[in-house]
Amino acid sequence: MSLMTRSLRPRSRRAVVAGIAFAAAGALALSGCTASETPGEGGNGNGGPTEDLTLKIGTALPVTGNLAFLGPPEIAGVQYAMSQVNEAGLSIEVEVVEGDSGDLDNKAYETEIPRLLGEDVQAIIGAASSGVSLQFIDDVVGAGVIQFSPANTSAEFTTFDDNDLYWRTAPSDVLQGEVLGNLIAEDGHETLGMIVLNDSYGTGLAEFTTEAFEAAGGEVVAAPTYNTGDTNFSAQISEVIAADPDAIALITFEEVATILPDLVTQFPAENLYFVDGNLKNFGDQFPDDTLTGAKGTLPGLSIDSIGDFTGALNDYWVGEGNEELEDFSYAAESYDAVILLALAALASGSSDADDIKGSLQEVSGGTGEGEKCTTFEDCAQIILDGGTADYDGISGPITFDEVGDPTEATIGIYQYGEDNNFVAYEG
Repeated sequence: MSLMTRSLRPRSRRAVVAGIAFAAAGALALSGCTASETPGEGGNGNGGPTEDLTLKIGTALPVTGNLAFLGPPEIAGVQYAMSQVNEAGLSIEVEVVEGDSGDLDNKAYETEIPRLLGEDVQAIIGAASSGVSLQFIDDVVGAGVIQFSPANTSAEFTTFDDNDLYWRTAPSDVLQGEVLGNLIAEDGHETLGMIVLNDSYGTGLAEFTTEAFEAAGGEVVAAPTYNTGDTNFSAQISEVIAADPDAIALITFEEVATILPDLVTQFPAENLYFVDGNLKNFGDQFPDDTLTGAKGTLPGLSIDSIGDFTGALNDYWVGEGNEELEDFSYAAESYDAVILLALAALASGSSDADDIKGSLQEVSGGTGEGEKCTTFEDCAQIILDGGTADYDGISGPITFDEVGDPTEATIGIYQYGEDNNFVAYEG
């Protein structure tokens, strides 16, 4: 199994520290912490509530649009976490109001976000797409509500003026781009072509991939873009093929399914590279052997390494009357988002968003204090007993910095087999 783990340096909203450590390391000491030192309204003096709390969470996850394949695992992660918090019976209950983020083409968020805010939610989980989140982040934080994404990876959020109300369990694409660019170079490729979604996610990830690949001695020879809603990609494919690259990186969303049939007839699949926005199990969507040897990157611990979680998640999801999950991308990050919000509410003794945001860094271990715990029940009990919890999640240690980014992250590398499904790369 191939995994790359990095610890990220702390950053501020106004300045990003350049560079990423190249060796795996523990959580970094942080400065300028935002964790509250006193409990919020309703607190008991030890950080826990004096009466049971109700935390109302909305979801703006992709039920429709070009990331709809991520909807089921993310929604399942949210619902499973809610069920575990509520079953624990430890001074807090979570309610979830579901919504659809859609994409930049159908713009479902234009009606869904006002609806969720009208439900008086304290937090909204989503969107999956960075470009979509940027369309409504001002509305959410302007309403004094927490926005918590399990899958936004655009570096733009690190310096966004969000009044400390935006958080994410997915790492910045500074990291994924570094891993992807180096992977392509390490595979022996000297020239690279890319087909890139023209939004903050696509262009940002393409930029960081280019930087890493060129730093390793390679050259990007073509990088045509397309827009959300486009259905014909012949011009982009022709431009990349004409540049005669050794490898092609597809920095896209679901549009990859339209791009691939034409592309693989002109370019060997083993020299294709996928990213988190399109890495999925295609199975019989294409003839056998269509994608054999292609590789891809996905933030988070290897799906194979969290099999106990994905198995339990799928059992829960099917038990609720849904079809079996085909993909698990960002399921763990969605689950962890709910757990962290619930723990932060307990730690602040409040279900008010302004109080919760002050405890999110603390319960993730970002203040450098706290007792390690890996389940909601164990962490909640620490808080209720007057201690400080440091939650290590299913998706990783998380350990928020002062701007709501995880300071530790793992990027998994995967490879497609003859069945057009991906497994952890044994490189």
